Amino acid sequence: MKIQIINGPNLNLLGQREPGIYGSESFDAYLEQLRAKYPDVTIDYYQSNVEGELIDKMQQAGFFEPCDGIVLNAGAYTHTSVALHDCIRSLRCPVIEVHISNVHQREPFRHHSFLSAACKGVICGFGLDSYRLAIEALLK
Repeated sequence: MKIQIINGPNLNLLGQREPGIYGSESFDAYLEQLRAKYPDVTIDYYQSNVEGELIDKMQQAGFFEPCDGIVLNAGAYTHTSVALHDCIRSLRCPVIEVHISNVHQREPFRHHSFLSAACKGVICGFGLDSYRLAIEALLK
């Protein structure tokens, strides 16, 4: 099984950015733990601060180098991007939307997702463990 994790803007700063919200662990350190926990699963990782690059990567994972599922944390693009929504709808593999924080306990503008309706499911509020829960969902 092959799973593609895609992180959007500012998530390259995990471990440094607002640790009270996002924790103090880098995503690279967490990724090592995920790969160790699921040795029979190929877990690829990609991060970009650019919306179009996220779309290109999802299309690549959905069509040209197919994977079995995408775990997507689109960051702030979650609340703004019809383009990401349209891309997710076009893919042949399921997409799980994840958020590290519980976006519903945060600012009102974070309460709406343009992506949720296009995704197989949404997981939020469990810290970095949200990614593991998404992988578990894809494995089932």
